[in-house]
Order: sequence, then C-alpha cells, then structure tokens
Amino acid sequence: MSDWLFDLGNSRFKFAPLHGTRAGSVQAWAHGAEAMTASALEALPQGDTAWVASVASATLTEEVMQMLQARFAKVQVARTLPQCAGVTVAYARPEKFGVDRFLGLLAVAPAQQSVLVVGVGTALTIDLIDADGLHRGGRIGASPTVMREALHARAVQLPATGGDYAEFANDTADALASGCDGAAVALVERSLRQAQLLLGSAPALVVHGGGALPLLPLLPLLPDADYRPALVLDGLARWAVHHGACDR
Repeated sequence: MSDWLFDLGNSRFKFAPLHGTRAGSVQAWAHGAEAMTASALEALPQGDTAWVASVASATLTEEVMQMLQARFAKVQVARTLPQCAGVTVAYARPEKFGVDRFLGLLAVAPAQQSVLVVGVGTALTIDLIDADGLHRGGRIGASPTVMREALHARAVQLPATGGDYAEFANDTADALASGCDGAAVALVERSLRQAQLLLGSAPALVVHGGGALPLLPLLPLLPDADYRPALVLDGLARWAVHHGACDR
C-alpha cells in the first residue's frame, strides 16, 4: 500500500506515486478524467492516501473524488494556504489563488532562488517568487490553444490548429501560430524583464503544463531555464509532507 498524487486539471488528469517529497513516474490522460475508459479506471492505483489537487469543475472533481474514495483509505484535497513550506502567498485572500499555481511555487521553493514560474495549460499563468519564498504576484492570460479556439469560434475561416511559427509568416495558418505563440512568449519576456527590475537580478525560468513544449524553443535561453512537466505533482508532494505544520 502506498500514497499517490492526483492532479485534476481543466484538460488533463495526471497521477504519480509519492516518493519522498517528489512525484514518481507520471501517468496522464490528455483529455481529462472524463476520457478514461472503464478499463483505465479499473487500472488506477489503490493505496493508503490519495493526495488530490483539482482546478476542474465541481462536477468532475466530485466524480473523481468518489472514484478515489473507493480505492484509497483516505483522500486529502490540497488547498492554497497563506504560508507553507517556506512560501508566502501574495494574495490578500489566498483562497482566490489557484491551487495549481500555489503548488507550482511549493515545487520551486527548495531552490531558494528567485523563479518565474510559467504554466501553459488552458490558461497561461505566470508567477514570481523571490529567494526568500515570497510570492511577488503574477498574471493570468489565455494560452495559445485557447487564443486559437477563440479566434476560430468568432471567425470559422481561421483554423483552430495547424501552422508553424515564423517571425513574419506568409500564410494564415502560420500567421495564427506565430501570433498566438508569440503573444504568450512576449508576455513571458516582459515578465522576466519586469522581474529583473523588481528584484535586481534575473530570476530562473521554470515552465510546465501540457501546452509548454511548442513554446520552449521560443522562450529566452537562460542558464537556469527548466522544463518540469510534473511541477504541480511535485508541489503536491511537498504539500502532502508539510501541510499539517502549515495548518497550525
């Protein structure tokens, strides 16, 4: 019997065993828990405690919770705390700070350096944490995927997918890819510049999320740049270890 970590996002469902203060080998369903077949559901692990982070709808979260309660002796749901494991959240109302963003900060905090954490999922999220663990705030925007979908919804002749990035594209699909990916990259670049002005030195860049890979070649090449696809699960692992002390 063992403890497992579950990350229920808006578009992906990921889980991994808890190994110390980090996630083990990650398994994922790209279209969320609702896309899992009956055989896949039966193959889900069983154990002592399921540690869960969810930003999905209340209905889907409840379905997953019921599924896990049938397979684990205990189910613990992560929530954002004002302070935990060396991290202090900037929000005056921490409960309004998404738990996925909070867990991302927990995951990078052990490095004890300033970090710009960029998540590329349904939303594009950017958060800055300094070397003392103080969250300096962040941004939320549309991810390139959502930008493309929104344009297609308003103008069906604009394809929702396809195209390659170019600085000056010469067809519509490439122009859409270049504009939407470029908008995300530009926001990251501005955030890096402003972070350096605020802190006096450039932060490290940590990128995660299902939509991150297409952006990586376009992002600033920093010595400490790091792609961590399991960042939220790693943060959930730290929450599992430390949250009892944080709640006191």
